[in-house]
Amino acid sequence: MTIVLVRYCEIGLKSTPVRRRFESILKDNMLTMLAADGIEAFITFADARYYIETEDIEGCVMSVKKVFGIGSLSVAEVCSSDMQDICDTAADYSVGRISEGQSFAVKARREGSQPYTSMDVGREAGSAIFIRNEDKGIKVDLKEPDKTFYVEVRNNKAYVFDEYIACPGGLPLGSQGRVIAESYDKRGTVSAWMMMKRGCRALVVGNHDIDLLRRYDPTLRVIEPSGTETQKEILGMVKGTSLKDLDSVDVTKHSVPVYFPTIGMDDKEVDSLYGSIVESEF
Repeated sequence: MTIVLVRYCEIGLKSTPVRRRFESILKDNMLTMLAADGIEAFITFADARYYIETEDIEGCVMSVKKVFGIGSLSVAEVCSSDMQDICDTAADYSVGRISEGQSFAVKARREGSQPYTSMDVGREAGSAIFIRNEDKGIKVDLKEPDKTFYVEVRNNKAYVFDEYIACPGGLPLGSQGRVIAESYDKRGTVSAWMMMKRGCRALVVGNHDIDLLRRYDPTLRVIEPSGTETQKEILGMVKGTSLKDLDSVDVTKHSVPVYFPTIGMDDKEVDSLYGSIVESEF
């Protein structure tokens, strides 16, 4: 069976009650994103991992990789934690994924009380892959392989994959309250996105690239600029201001803190991050 294996990042640093709350928020955010993109999926959670079952793997990956709080994901083949099953699955998985004359390595990690070590998994799975592809003249290279296969063993199941897909990371959207973000230009859009990555739900003033921001928050709201700070539970204003333009901003007219996420970035850095946001490549 093929599933999408999802890993979070900063959430793991939180205390147990906070971590559990953030894990719940992150799952809800994934479900919201999947629903907005029209992807039917079933999500389970165990051992600091989310497991997504769906018939549309590619669509699921494109959808979930936009969710803040996720560090990386992988499309993995699932099998039991029995060593022979792992070897058979790894061998089958490698077919068509390693080319003539390439070198390869297997990186394994294990959590649970299995009667073997991570090194045992790497050695046995690597041997199975080598035997299955021996006619291609492949070889093992543990230092600089052309191809790397990964095996994660977690209790009674194992997951075989060959790629870590980078995601935006940060904290789950909505876990850090609400802010008002001005989005009148590219720098404003990037600033709003950066605060969203830090877990803030953004109420947007302006109309620059709203669809881009909504790609990362399907529930994004655009509001009128007048009287915005009186809205309930607003924790701050977010402005897309550069260092050279800081003198033109009067922070005293605001009744809440004012944040300048991109103030330390020059235009080239803003353009680069903006491009990554557009392409969803982090």
